[in-house]
Amino acid sequence: HDRTGPRGGKPTLPLVYQAVQALYHDPDPAGKERASVWLGELQRSMYAWEISDQLLQLKQDVESCYFAAQTMKMKIQTSFYELPPETHTSLRDSLLSHIQNLKDLSPIIVTQLALAIADLALQMASWKGCVHTLIEKYSNDVSSMPFLIEILTVLPEEVHSRSLRIGANRRSEIIEDLAYYSTTVVTLLVTCAEKSGHDEKMFIKVFRCLGSWFNLGVLDNNFMASNQLLMILFQVLQRDETSTNLHEAASDCVCSALYAIENLAVHMPLAMQLFQGVLSLETAYHMAVAREDLDKVLNYCRIFTELSETFLEMTVRTPGQGMGDLRTLELLLICAGHPQYEVVEISFNFWYRLGENLYKMNDPELHRVFKPYIQRLLHSLARHCQLDPDHEGVPEDTDDFGEFRMRVSDLVKDVIFLVGSMECFSQLYSTLKEGNPPWEVTEAVLFIMAAIAKSIDPENNPTLTEVLEQVVLLPETVHIAVRYTSIELVGEMSEVIDRNPCMLDPVLNFLMKGLREKPLASVAAKAIHNICSVCRDHMAQHFQGLLNIARSLDSFALSTDAAVGLLKGTALVLARLPLEKIAECLNDLCAVQVMALRKLLAQDSSSGKLSDPTVWLDRLAVIFRHTNPIVENGQTHPCQKVIQEIWPVLSETLNAHQNDNRIVERCCRCLRFAVRCVGKGSASLLQPLVTQMVSVYQVYPHSCFLYLGSILVDEYGMEEGCRQGLLDMLQALCMPTFQLLEQPNGLRNHPDTVDDLFRLVTRYQFCASAIVFRKTMMLICSLCFSYLSICHPSAEECKQVCWAIREFTRLYR
Repeated sequence: HDRTGPRGGKPTLPLVYQAVQALYHDPDPAGKERASVWLGELQRSMYAWEISDQLLQLKQDVESCYFAAQTMKMKIQTSFYELPPETHTSLRDSLLSHIQNLKDLSPIIVTQLALAIADLALQMASWKGCVHTLIEKYSNDVSSMPFLIEILTVLPEEVHSRSLRIGANRRSEIIEDLAYYSTTVVTLLVTCAEKSGHDEKMFIKVFRCLGSWFNLGVLDNNFMASNQLLMILFQVLQRDETSTNLHEAASDCVCSALYAIENLAVHMPLAMQLFQGVLSLETAYHMAVAREDLDKVLNYCRIFTELSETFLEMTVRTPGQGMGDLRTLELLLICAGHPQYEVVEISFNFWYRLGENLYKMNDPELHRVFKPYIQRLLHSLARHCQLDPDHEGVPEDTDDFGEFRMRVSDLVKDVIFLVGSMECFSQLYSTLKEGNPPWEVTEAVLFIMAAIAKSIDPENNPTLTEVLEQVVLLPETVHIAVRYTSIELVGEMSEVIDRNPCMLDPVLNFLMKGLREKPLASVAAKAIHNICSVCRDHMAQHFQGLLNIARSLDSFALSTDAAVGLLKGTALVLARLPLEKIAECLNDLCAVQVMALRKLLAQDSSSGKLSDPTVWLDRLAVIFRHTNPIVENGQTHPCQKVIQEIWPVLSETLNAHQNDNRIVERCCRCLRFAVRCVGKGSASLLQPLVTQMVSVYQVYPHSCFLYLGSILVDEYGMEEGCRQGLLDMLQALCMPTFQLLEQPNGLRNHPDTVDDLFRLVTRYQFCASAIVFRKTMMLICSLCFSYLSICHPSAEECKQVCWAIREFTRLYR
């Protein structure tokens, strides 16, 4: 490395070869890393062109040739401007020679060289009719056919590559040129397919290439509608003995074709052929199911879904007529009947789109047409949501099946209007009421009921009340998964509880039983949170119970989110208590958190080690955020005294952790909601808070202090007695901020600081005439221009910065 290299002149070929060998074979990871860095520098240098060419000529081994081919592709993609125009033709000839000489060495090398040739053709304006040139040169040589088709495959794919520096006019010129020669390419592919016999690899290449040209959208639809290749494609898909790889390639090609004809009016002849071709695959699908060939089943479902999406507009406009043939929906429902949930999941996007289209059209007649199909879909989804009969424990939310169930829930909510929420809910309930289904069926039905419960009008609805009454009477002996989903259903029926307050006591008793059991605790807490949010007035009488839960929160096996949710619900109910009770109750609610913070501070002081206080800070923040009682003008805010008493603990916590950005952010968040909670009632905190913020910010410039400053300006900016102090705060915060942002790459490395500084300054509209403020405006505008010139921001970021400059200029005037 110290003799030659990218920085010390042109490296020798043996040295490059040695580095490549180290990259792939050095047992020492540090050696691999050094080789990778060195080779990366080589690839960025001018020497890479010649070195790559020489390595490809030497053809020593797969590793060195792959490195050279990859380097050549990368150089053409990103550094083509380095070459003078007179060298382009020789580079083209050299690449074509290399791909012919290396065609049998490795497919990945052929692909890299094919990409290099394609990228060269797209950028080399002097290479006219490149497709014609390549086909004329290689089509008569059977041994060259694989790499020729590879080039013709990647060429359309690279047209819209973001790696290539070509303009819109050049792209349009290329697309026109490829469209002109597209029939020539398809004719070549037909010849290859007919001559391939049983050569599976060649068929895969042919179908991949055809799919690539479909994706570009340049194939003549009349020519393709009557083309032999389309017939071959469907024959391959219909044959039971077709291999998995070939089946996937053919399926991909059909999906590309269906996607390409989405504008049916323009592509009607080809659309007709594809429509009939896909409908002919139903028997093949059933055969794949019988053979338990899941890969093929998934491919067929992809094709059926793409067909349905392509013809969606016709299906909605003219259901059952012509191209609106409802057999497309029948195919998807057949797939929905497959026992594997991965199959039906493929079609979800189509059902979303169908529901969206029908909802926008709002035509009751159309709803009646599609209602039976949605009913059958919902029946299938309920079956797919069933847990295994031998499943133990509660349903998992984070595994693949849990995520599938969540997507089912979302889909059901989107299409239920076509069936009718109440009708569906009643039908599901009747299956539980009239029969005695196994626990896994019961759980799945309750899961679907929970998905649609909120969409039902709860007013004077005896069925909903009956369901609620029966659910809360479930014995503790039923499967725990049934209890879990029942609790979820109760949480979703909070509107029903609000209309039927007599149900509140039995519901809370039911949920408290779940709260005491580890597997059910978090879902029960979420249900209580939902009920508190909706039934705030009715829950006021149960506040003492909520307070008892909050005091012993850590005795329950709750997730962090569930614990915070419970405190949120409690705070929402607290805000509905009489004003004279709020201060005492808020103090009790905060006491556990404050005591925990004090305990941590005492422990930290004695041990010298800092403990993480974020759990308690987050809990205080959620209490302050959602305790919003209605206070009339002139009344003292009931939360004011409590927050003043808590301030010293928050201040001490902030001081103790002032070098930890994560904890300081949590402190600032807590203080932000405390200030918002009492508004101008927190005026006594303003001076000590600002003093501490400025003091810590001089040493540790956490951007959250700027954000908290903007909150203070928002609350107190119109108070005459606070203005000068807030201006002093601005000046004190700006100096360290500018020092931070003026560092090398300061703007790029501290985007949150830039964002929070803009937010802070725009809040100072009340004092646009102040000298300090005018100076700050000038500094900020200078900062904006520096940001635009140095950081090369995105269009959206430019828009935001220009908006800031405009606002600052307006304020300055």
